[in-house]
Amino acid sequence: MFPQRAFLRVSQRYTGQLRSPLQRRFASHEPDLHGLQDNAFNRERAAVKAHATATSDLWRKLSLYVAIPALILSSINAYNLWTEHWEHWEHEVHDQPMEERPEYSYQNIRLKNYPWGNGDKTAFWNDKVNYHKTDK
Repeated sequence: MFPQRAFLRVSQRYTGQLRSPLQRRFASHEPDLHGLQDNAFNRERAAVKAHATATSDLWRKLSLYVAIPALILSSINAYNLWTEHWEHWEHEVHDQPMEERPEYSYQNIRLKNYPWGNGDKTAFWNDKVNYHKTDK
């Protein structure tokens, strides 16, 4: 029993070595079209498959090496602009409080009250940045 098992293992190992030069096992090799298989349809399919492989490789490289670093750099830039804006805003609030700022006739036009709250504040009202003088 043991010699048969050993012989089977050795024979499988050597048949694989004998077969490999005869039969290529690569996913990206060109198909061998002979006889009835060698027609315009199959040649076009093979060309489309080769083109799809090259194109998908290009887009994978673009996504990894261009798009992701661009997203990271733009995120860093947006964060820097955001912090710079709020630093500037804090500086302006300390120099001129919101109550002392001029209110122009085109700002905060109210033709009728809003149906929520006290009727004076819009849906996107932010008390930190918006101010409306109600004494008029």
